[in-house]
Amino acid sequence: MIFEDIAEFAATLPRAGGLAGLDLGTKTIGVAVSDGLRQVATPLLTIKRQKFTLDAKAMLAIVDERGLAGIVLGLPRNMDGSEGPRAQSTRAFARNLTGLTDLPISYWDERLSTVAAERALLEGDTSRKRRAEVIDQVAAGYILQGALDRLRHL
Repeated sequence: MIFEDIAEFAATLPRAGGLAGLDLGTKTIGVAVSDGLRQVATPLLTIKRQKFTLDAKAMLAIVDERGLAGIVLGLPRNMDGSEGPRAQSTRAFARNLTGLTDLPISYWDERLSTVAAERALLEGDTSRKRRAEVIDQVAAGYILQGALDRLRHL
């Protein structure tokens, strides 16, 4: 089931169990996971996009392996709050995913998450090559951490 409102999403979650955070790009999917108490998001890996069924299979394998309780998708809104083609693509991914899993799915506004991830990697003196390899998973970590922080204050 897909929840627009993070509070409604929270109401469907068990008391404990980690969450997955996804940063959907056109070429890659950044994946981050939280601990079981939903305190800390950790960047995990980047999946090279192929076709939906393979992308979903790879992502759901991580969810099953780690026993995660829900999924948070970064929703790429425009700076004025409107939604463009990338947001529509993310919503379509979520709709298709509901056919493969019963886990609750919610969205988190991802505006500037990649900028924040890039800044953090630059401050960490990460090489250009390494930044390119991990930027999407670090952005997924920012997305998931934002959602976790909000869930903690509900």
